[in-house]
Amino acid sequence: MTAMPNNTLPELFTLICDAVKKVSPPMQVSRNEKTVLELMGNKPVPYGSKKTIVPGMYFCSVVLRNDKVSFYFFPIYYHEDSYAPLIPQMIKCLKGKTCFHFKKADQVNYKELSAILKLGVQQWKKQGYLK
Repeated sequence: MTAMPNNTLPELFTLICDAVKKVSPPMQVSRNEKTVLELMGNKPVPYGSKKTIVPGMYFCSVVLRNDKVSFYFFPIYYHEDSYAPLIPQMIKCLKGKTCFHFKKADQVNYKELSAILKLGVQQWKKQGYLK
């Protein structure tokens, strides 16, 4: 199955969250609420201009909103050229550098989503954000 079936936004949120949860571990769940799921790396790392140690580098989050499901995927910020060929359908929903906005289930391609999550984990390992 490549395209997700026609679902309500809460069902779409759950389907995207299920895909995201498949990369945990090695990713850590840092927020898991009714309308938000957030993952980060599992290794404390320096972050920002002051190099403050954070418990893990932010990886992605899924947020259920009134009119859409937002998927924030931070690895694409660093390596957009690596991801664009993997998401020919989903790239149409990329707004800005890291945020996808989905209003309909057919905008999400599960195969593409799984591919970028897998590549993101590989890049987080390479960057030293995972143990």
